[in-house]
Amino acid sequence: MNFTFLAIDIFLLLIPFLLSLDKNVLGKAYLKFSLGAALVSAIVFSAEMAFLKIFSVVNYHFDYFLSFNYKELPLTQYLFNFAFSFAALGVYHYLHIRFPKNDLQKFSLTLSNLLLGICVAFLFFAYGKWYSLLTFSSLFLLLLFIEYLNKLRFMYKAYRAFAAMFIPFCICAIFLEKQGIVTFNQAETLKLTFLTVPLESYFMALSMVVLSIYMFEFFKHRAAK
Repeated sequence: MNFTFLAIDIFLLLIPFLLSLDKNVLGKAYLKFSLGAALVSAIVFSAEMAFLKIFSVVNYHFDYFLSFNYKELPLTQYLFNFAFSFAALGVYHYLHIRFPKNDLQKFSLTLSNLLLGICVAFLFFAYGKWYSLLTFSSLFLLLLFIEYLNKLRFMYKAYRAFAAMFIPFCICAIFLEKQGIVTFNQAETLKLTFLTVPLESYFMALSMVVLSIYMFEFFKHRAAK
């Protein structure tokens, strides 16, 4: 039973490795940048989860985890953050190579502005709830930086990658919630759920995808100079 969460991590890690069977798509250059990008994303969001654990916002049923913890988080939670980010990068790069057209990029700013407005609205109504505050403030700052301060343009492809990762994320999140493996203190959320999972979780997943892709593009751009 204590290998349950580890099995979910392995499931996520299999996604980019299955895609890598197409050797023309996921090569050594992709791996070089994606490992660093996924690691940065994992560190940032593991810190957020540790913060939530300290304030009893998130709780773990430790019977489903390996008996290794750091900063009150199971080791497999750190691995999950890395695996999800790494899987998203695999999907992002695969779709970028196989479907290179970027015609819809012009609509990405509109979607980002809509998300910025949603973040502001949720922060206004739930600023006193830790999970909501951390989730929507993180996404707001990330989108604001990428769309208005950053020169790299990739958000359409980032949203496309998130759409592709949505089903795998739902499978993992719903299973964890249904089994009581990972639960959240409802008093610290909006008390809005989608498929039994707190709404905040989906926005946090989006933040993880966007941050990992930004770091991937940042590392590529810096190496190209």
